[in-house]
Amino acid sequence: MPEAEVDRLIDQVLEEFHGRHQRPKVFLLARFEKVREYLITDAPLSENRRLLIGAYFTQEYAVESAALFNPSIVWHPDQSGIPEGTRRFVISLRATGEGHLSSITFRSGVVDSQCAITVDKPTRFTTPPDVVPDTWYKKALFVRKLNELGMAGLFTNHVMGRLEDDFSLEQLVAALQLTVRENRTRHHEFEAVFDGIVTLAKSNYEIVYLPDTKLSERLIFPYSPTESAGIEDARFVRFQEEDGAVLYYATYSAYDGKVVLPQLLETKDFLRFKMHTLNGPAIANKGFALFPRRINGRYTMLSRQDGENLFLMSSDNLYFWHSTQVIVKPTFPWEYVQVGNCGSPIETEAGWLVLSHGVGPMRKYCIGAFVLDHDDPTRVVGRLRSPLVTPDENEREGYVPNVVYSCGAVVHNDTLILPYAMSDYASTFATVDMAELLAAMEPV
Repeated sequence: MPEAEVDRLIDQVLEEFHGRHQRPKVFLLARFEKVREYLITDAPLSENRRLLIGAYFTQEYAVESAALFNPSIVWHPDQSGIPEGTRRFVISLRATGEGHLSSITFRSGVVDSQCAITVDKPTRFTTPPDVVPDTWYKKALFVRKLNELGMAGLFTNHVMGRLEDDFSLEQLVAALQLTVRENRTRHHEFEAVFDGIVTLAKSNYEIVYLPDTKLSERLIFPYSPTESAGIEDARFVRFQEEDGAVLYYATYSAYDGKVVLPQLLETKDFLRFKMHTLNGPAIANKGFALFPRRINGRYTMLSRQDGENLFLMSSDNLYFWHSTQVIVKPTFPWEYVQVGNCGSPIETEAGWLVLSHGVGPMRKYCIGAFVLDHDDPTRVVGRLRSPLVTPDENEREGYVPNVVYSCGAVVHNDTLILPYAMSDYASTFATVDMAELLAAMEPV
């Protein structure tokens, strides 16, 4: 293409998309760098030609065009500059666009002393982050997961034997390629294991945003092979370690179009996010929700391995889970099909408050609640007989009808602040007096 035509076309692109994106030239040049290796020449290219090539490998995607639902709320890490009695929050939401592809998006806001809720107006931009594989992998944990996945064997042993106790993705790929070259006559035999090792490595990665990026512009978009068909239903929790350190974790469902894999997200500041695989025979199905602190020195989590009952799990290792115990079964007509959780348990004087979801006739979803014993969360001490929230006539129509659903709530000034989704389309809030809620619990 003549240079004059290149100039005309890129001018047209930049004019047409002016105002729709932040720093479009920076993004298009970055896209060019992703495909530079496929050029058929080493001749230097003008900036406009590089921009135009980047544009040919770029498309717009509206991440929230179909739905914005299944919210989870936690207190913001920055509580400065707000009136006394007011708290700032972060809400994560499942955003769905073309092709039913889901990602995680964010909003912020405040709850004042009277429990009035204000959500900050989002910008109309989404800013792509820097995505990097885990800087270093722990060899012992990596080998343990490979064994769990059934990829132990001679090839894997040779690859792992070339690596130090901590290794990078580049070092792993180099070890894989060297092992394949040494066993080139058997490369077809090792192909599936090769791909499986790379997939596991790429499922553990980080995304990083600059501090000047507004929260509503940050996006966790499917990146790893296990997430290729979407990231679903993040349940965030503000987790406090025994030494007082605070981290935010979120369990979420990674979907590749065939298999759902529970995974774990970790962040301190909602700028740098680390994604980890969850491992062990207890990791299956959906609906994992981590307690906000250790109980009796162990990590504790709710889960729903069988798609019907609610389980309790505990582990010494946050990333490996082996034991499960059923604690809640469908009991009332509105939850006969399935019972699960609506986010991480909330610590109260009465015990651990768990918001639940139940599925009844016509696949109608309702939100309920029960309380677990403070010291022994395998024991249910109180339970609502009737739903706390059911879809009304204004909430029944949507992407998936007759569903109300939440992925996490908080308590402020003795009031439950419950964000929830309406028929997998949009989200809203409910507020509930905690004293009334706990008084309505029937002993179990």
